[in-house]
Amino acid sequence: MKRIAIVDDENEILEVLERFLGRSGNLQISTFNNPVTGLSEIKKGGYDLVLLDIMMPQMDGLEFLKQIKETNPEVEVVMMTAFTTLERTIEAHKYGAKNYLTKPFENLKLVQEKVFKVLGI
Repeated sequence: MKRIAIVDDENEILEVLERFLGRSGNLQISTFNNPVTGLSEIKKGGYDLVLLDIMMPQMDGLEFLKQIKETNPEVEVVMMTAFTTLERTIEAHKYGAKNYLTKPFENLKLVQEKVFKVLGI
């Protein structure tokens, strides 16, 4: 079973993703609406993938990404955002993000496919 963490300051996003991705039965999902708490837990290890919002009030997603990759370089990270620029996309890839999801999610099946592809399942 693969472990994923979802970090987003919007509880609705967390609930929708947890419910939809949890249906597959082969993912153990943890959600965090506070990036500081999420970062602390993820740094402990054991996660295969982090779905990470890039715009959060307590901590910028790119800073979060850098800190995860410093302590857990093997963890895959997929950024989530409603607002992105080419610069931020390049910067996220430079720091180790595997891919991007654009919010709002128009098709949750495509989100699931992207998650499964990154996890290799």
